[in-house]
Amino acid sequence: MSSAALGTREPLGGRRALFVWGIGVGVYFVAVIFRTSLGVAGLDAADRFHVNASALSTFSILQLLVYAGMQIPVGLMVDRLGTKKVLVLGTALFTVGQLGFALSPSYATALASRALLGCGDAMTFISVLRLGSRWFPAKHGPMIGQVAALFGMAGNLVSTLVIARALHGVGWTQTFAGSSLAGVVVLVLLLLFLRDHPEGHEPPPAHHAGAAFVRRQIAAAWREPGTRLGMWVHFTTQFPAMVFLLLWGMPFLVEAQGLSRGTAGTLLTLVVLSNMVVGLVYGQLIARHHAARLPLALATVGATALLWAATIAYPAAHAPMWLLVTLCLVLGACGPASMIGFDFSRPANPPERQGTASGITNMGGFVASMTTLLAVGVLLDATGDNYRIAFSSVFLLEALGLTQILRLRARAERRERDRLVASRVEAVHVPV
Repeated sequence: MSSAALGTREPLGGRRALFVWGIGVGVYFVAVIFRTSLGVAGLDAADRFHVNASALSTFSILQLLVYAGMQIPVGLMVDRLGTKKVLVLGTALFTVGQLGFALSPSYATALASRALLGCGDAMTFISVLRLGSRWFPAKHGPMIGQVAALFGMAGNLVSTLVIARALHGVGWTQTFAGSSLAGVVVLVLLLLFLRDHPEGHEPPPAHHAGAAFVRRQIAAAWREPGTRLGMWVHFTTQFPAMVFLLLWGMPFLVEAQGLSRGTAGTLLTLVVLSNMVVGLVYGQLIARHHAARLPLALATVGATALLWAATIAYPAAHAPMWLLVTLCLVLGACGPASMIGFDFSRPANPPERQGTASGITNMGGFVASMTTLLAVGVLLDATGDNYRIAFSSVFLLEALGLTQILRLRARAERRERDRLVASRVEAVHVPV
């Protein structure tokens, strides 16, 4: 007989929760290594497949297109199938994609491999967020999300430090094929140890009625102003750092700023380290001061725009090192700021809709990243590698995102206050 049947409930949190959630975070860690490995291999990929800037950007664009397009379906899958099944499928897909990328003999097969990798990667982060909400008390939600993102950035750190060096040490095939073994390891851990929720905390059975249920689930999540505000916060904050780390940072620092690949790699590492530190700070601030969410997001957007403009508009041929360092430090805040989007969408939706709402939110930043990656590649080819013009495309998307955030802010705050009042009234009238 289960503990639930006996009327006992395993408490949320504790060592077992950390262990189970840690396995999910480990999957996300490996997924980010695979996702960002192209960021340090962009120049090598251009030489290997004999492609120009636009074709090179297609690798990341396709990967992000698949990722963004999968977010709502994955959210629905998590709500319906649970975390473990979705993570197992995702891990298998991104592992095969990384191995296929290692062995690809042509540009076309390499593209297909990155698409497969993007499909598997898309299944990880929403699943980890859902896992955290099942194993930890709700009050720890902001911090749990930021820590998960921190481990993701640690995966980015592995790319900039380990993958980059391995490429020049053992070569393309050995580096990417060897890294795919990490996917096999986490897949085994998933199958053996992951559980969707503690004993006694089984979610209520949901009634899934095919396409009609899917439409209702998506429509209900979208109607919440908090979901849409979360999506636009994610859209506006995430993409500058994503574009820089995923593909264009290394070429910009080497070709436009005249740095060595080693120095450029150090600056990319600085973005990752800054992200990890800022993520912890933002998580603590939001957990203690709920009203700090939007000011932190808006301040991050403003600082990013200011430093981005100062760098590309610097009057000399190359920006000074202090300015590049400052830019990288500020870009490190973009990832933690994007996590604030989930802190708007999560409380706006009931538990049975969390996956769907998270999928809508997570789609925002990746759509912005995909659009900017394409714009930068096209503008570089059209202007003869003029990074100042190409990187100016960032401001257009930031302006669009800011407009939507300011439009939805009051509506989301009003709905959140109404929900809080209703919950207090309900608590007063609950019979003891």
